[in-house]
Amino acid sequence: MNREVRMGRPDRMITEAQQTYSFSRRALVLGGGQAVIGLLLAGRMTWIAVAENEHYSLLSESNRVNMTLVPPRRGWIVDRHGVPIANNRTDFRVDLIPDRLENKEHTLGLLREILGLPPEEVDRIMTDLKHAQGFQPVQVIENLDLERFAAVSVRLPELPGVAPSRGFARSYPAGAAVAHLTGYVGAASVEQYKATKDPLMVTPGFKLGKDGLEKTLEQQLRGRPGAKRVEVTARGKLVKELETRPDVPGQNARLTIDASLQEYAARRLGTNSGSAVVIDVATGEMLAMVSMPAYDPNSFSDGISHLEWKMLSDNDHVPLMNKVLQGLYPPGSTVKPMNALALLEAGVQPNQVVHCTGALKVGNGTFHCWKRGGHGPVDMRRGVAQSCDIYFYQMARDVGYDRIAPIARRLGLGQKFELPFNSQRYGTVPDAAWKEKRYKADWTVADSLNASIGQGYVLANPLQLAVMASRLASGRSLKPSILMNQIHPADPLPMDPAHLAIVRDAMFAVVNDGGTGGAARLEIPGMTISAKTGTAQVRRITMAERATGVIKNAALPFKMRDHALFICFAPSDKPRYAAAVVLEHNGHTVRNLDTPGIGRDIMTYLLDRERALKSLAEVEPTWGGDIKTRMAAESAAYRAAANAPPPIAAAQTETDADAPTDAPAVSNATNAADATAEALANATAHGDGVAQTGSTEDER
Repeated sequence: MNREVRMGRPDRMITEAQQTYSFSRRALVLGGGQAVIGLLLAGRMTWIAVAENEHYSLLSESNRVNMTLVPPRRGWIVDRHGVPIANNRTDFRVDLIPDRLENKEHTLGLLREILGLPPEEVDRIMTDLKHAQGFQPVQVIENLDLERFAAVSVRLPELPGVAPSRGFARSYPAGAAVAHLTGYVGAASVEQYKATKDPLMVTPGFKLGKDGLEKTLEQQLRGRPGAKRVEVTARGKLVKELETRPDVPGQNARLTIDASLQEYAARRLGTNSGSAVVIDVATGEMLAMVSMPAYDPNSFSDGISHLEWKMLSDNDHVPLMNKVLQGLYPPGSTVKPMNALALLEAGVQPNQVVHCTGALKVGNGTFHCWKRGGHGPVDMRRGVAQSCDIYFYQMARDVGYDRIAPIARRLGLGQKFELPFNSQRYGTVPDAAWKEKRYKADWTVADSLNASIGQGYVLANPLQLAVMASRLASGRSLKPSILMNQIHPADPLPMDPAHLAIVRDAMFAVVNDGGTGGAARLEIPGMTISAKTGTAQVRRITMAERATGVIKNAALPFKMRDHALFICFAPSDKPRYAAAVVLEHNGHTVRNLDTPGIGRDIMTYLLDRERALKSLAEVEPTWGGDIKTRMAAESAAYRAAANAPPPIAAAQTETDADAPTDAPAVSNATNAADATAEALANATAHGDGVAQTGSTEDER
């Protein structure tokens, strides 16, 4: 085959000029590519060196500089006079960061040697580490002295995972007396950290509000964290401290509360399970809001153990409950002044007389007075002063409870108040429409009669009772306030001032003119107190028991005893203060622990402090000492009896507990109380209501 046509194509001759041109073109393309790459590299280097200089400088610096957040100092909670209710104290502490520990046993051994930790504390720390998330600090010790804190700090290279810190810890000078007012602070939960991813949440020493005002005022009280930068060696040894960005403290919260009155009222409640509320009737400011017994917020903020939590949860006086806002009780005869006002507004004359024989026949039912022999002829003033049930039965039957219920609401029962707490329960002011909606049943005369003596379906919390007393005393629609910057203006009540004067005079007679509250009489010359006592049953009393003699409260188990209630204001002629005292299952069994004496002494404290303190000093030792002494004795007794939980588990820090007001023990108590109240109210339809079997007001 011919060369020219081999493979179907002619051979191509390449000249030297063509080769030179082809080489030059390729060299040019390659050179251009290299130039582009060079420009890109130069641009990137310029970007890194200039535009991102600060970023990479910081990354480089982090190889030798550590930066940690500094928890902000919380704002103080102070009383109306600036006295601290919750403040901060200097605190040296040591924590462990689980995911930074290299040799747990070795590290704990060194800490035990340096800090002198007892074996049970080491066991507690080991147990807490097992249950902690990797990023959650585990407390080793708080309130550390400077010498031991320094000893840990200088040996940090030997203690990976150990985080000593110097900061501020929360302190509650009045302890349990303010627990349900302030709440407490604690370490952030795992859920809170995961929800926010805020590194402050896992900074050793940082705590946030868990309950009460500490929780609802969190944003105001928290402040902004600072930052601390220190230079270290490659092994983590401190070289020097660099500049520190200071924290910004939180804002203070000023309350309307009088801290000294708060503490006095808490002490004066003694061994009762109960509450007291005091209101300034000129402004509606709450001067005291006390629920006892209570927990020590200092212990909660430091971290309580499983055993301590169980002790509080098992206590039948329910110290975890804020009884002022969460407790609902039949108000008993404390509503009779309010009922009297409603009757006056409905046209009843105050001198109209009802003859009390001790029983009132209505249809096929008989309704009894607490005084079996009756009170004889009773007008409105005597009806309130003597707490005559028959008078109010007759009037409620004549007028109808639908004429009384609106006045009850106007005076504060069933109302929700604008307060910085998440735990309010509001009770019930029943009427025909309410019963139809709730039970699909008609309102009956028996319902009216039971409601007229504060039983049946009527329920109120202690704050509402205090508001009722303050509105009766002032004649204005006062709204309770607890923050000094949120005091509410109040208009006059839309009621005849003459009617209010008649009711106040009747409350004066309760204490000062032969009424049921004589034990509340003030011992201050020239001063008087006006009040109304009350008893609320929590059990059925059958007609058979009434016929043979009602079992006295002192002979009944604690949970079966009557509640004792009391509302008051003073001075009688120019009211300045109003109060409510509610004692769960008190049963009027101990005179110096009963409501009239407590109400009297609280008012005495406001009017003559030295006299009130002297009176308390005489009786407090008979109750086992002051609050702190009694709590320590109860704790010691519980620990001695609690042999069931293993010691290590019992000592473990309780990190997953609900806030006290949300605790299962509180839910169980409120559910049980609600069920009891409903059962007692529904018993009316079967002839076993309180009004039908007779109240126990005579045990005042």
